[in-house]
Amino acid sequence: MTLTQLKYIITIARTGSINKAAEQLYISQPSLTGAVQELEKELGITLFQRSSRGVTLTGEGADFLPYARQLFGQYESILERYGKDGSRKKKFGVSTQHYSFAVKAFVEMAKKFDMSKYEFALRETRTAEVIRDVGTLRSEIGVLYLCDFNRKGLERMIRLSGLVFHHLADCRAYVYLWKGHPLAGEPYVCFEQLADYPCLMFEQGDDSSFYLAEEILSDKEYPQVIRTNDRATMLNLMKGLNGYTLCSGIICEELNGNEFAAVPFQDDEENRNSVMEIGYVVRENTFLSEMGELYVRELERCLEL
Repeated sequence: MTLTQLKYIITIARTGSINKAAEQLYISQPSLTGAVQELEKELGITLFQRSSRGVTLTGEGADFLPYARQLFGQYESILERYGKDGSRKKKFGVSTQHYSFAVKAFVEMAKKFDMSKYEFALRETRTAEVIRDVGTLRSEIGVLYLCDFNRKGLERMIRLSGLVFHHLADCRAYVYLWKGHPLAGEPYVCFEQLADYPCLMFEQGDDSSFYLAEEILSDKEYPQVIRTNDRATMLNLMKGLNGYTLCSGIICEELNGNEFAAVPFQDDEENRNSVMEIGYVVRENTFLSEMGELYVRELERCLEL
């Protein structure tokens, strides 16, 4: 059974005539009749009852026709979307940990394209989902960080997902807080000074491991912890509850506003600072799309330290 044969059956049923169908299909009547007979033989049923007044569907033909229309309609939908003159939009997606610089880079990338011709997606999500999205081709690029604490676990996840990690920048950890916070004016902040304030962390799921956390020192026992899954909510909690988080210190005031500050984190013997290696993951042995290449360039520009 071929799609061409299905088209023939649908056309004959609509016109009620082999001759009219042959004219519309631009084929000879014998060729059309032969194609129908071949299909009937393959299916083991009779599709049409022939008479001097034309052709009519048999009971078996009437039962078969809706399936033929459905299958051929799906084929036409595929051609309409993916064919030479199709209307399909090119897709580009990024999955990222909760970084304002990743959003800024996305904004600058998207401005370079006619967005009526593209379907863009930006997903701020959990660490494991960043890796999963790229591994399953849901997103082309994933943005995350490695450090001494999480490197072994994340590199294993990245490798098993068929991905490779590309370095973008190294940075030390900072305490990110509201400018009205009592510690905002300090030259640096140590772990002991933070004890009276809630640590804000991004949720990673009920079964997540410490190495999936977006914050360093995630294995420490914080006196106060509030978890959220939204960057805007985290900023509100910084202002409302004098909360803080530990991050790269790369702040995009254009998106987050100028009400927040990043103070260097001062480590000690028990609470060691860790270099955050920010980078992106992509599928192994693949080339970046035009959008992907431009997005990486914008990331590099945002991360110029």
